[in-house]
Amino acid sequence: MTTETVRENPPSTIIAAFFGFLASTVSAIAGGLLILSSRAEIAETLRNANPTMSPEQVDRATLLAQAIPVAIAAVIALVYLWLSFKLKAGRNWARVILTVFTLLQAASLLTTQPSWAEYLSCGVAVVATVLSYLPPSNRHMAGARRAG
Repeated sequence: MTTETVRENPPSTIIAAFFGFLASTVSAIAGGLLILSSRAEIAETLRNANPTMSPEQVDRATLLAQAIPVAIAAVIALVYLWLSFKLKAGRNWARVILTVFTLLQAASLLTTQPSWAEYLSCGVAVVATVLSYLPPSNRHMAGARRAG
């Protein structure tokens, strides 16, 4: 006797939210990579902040000032991608975490000088979050909870 597991396809609202979070991740990566094009501005800011720094120190500090945000953006992108796939699979906890991340992302727009990519990323994440809470999405989450 064999048993088959019937896997319910996610509704279009979850699929749209999934792709929205993917797009948000891509635009966030684009924003994170923008810092790589601002090497001269970062070096100038460092020189002005501490004129006693040697050229080698400025170069190292500039590299560090570029590498840290890019590394953070990469880690956040990986977590976002993982959570997006868990959302698509019907995991409510992933939806909650993505909601919290979206709220933090929106709050960061108020405390920093965001780029166009950050506004775009946040806007897409907000739309994806709303889609993930619509009635078809809620039914999918409830169904996934019962199934597994």
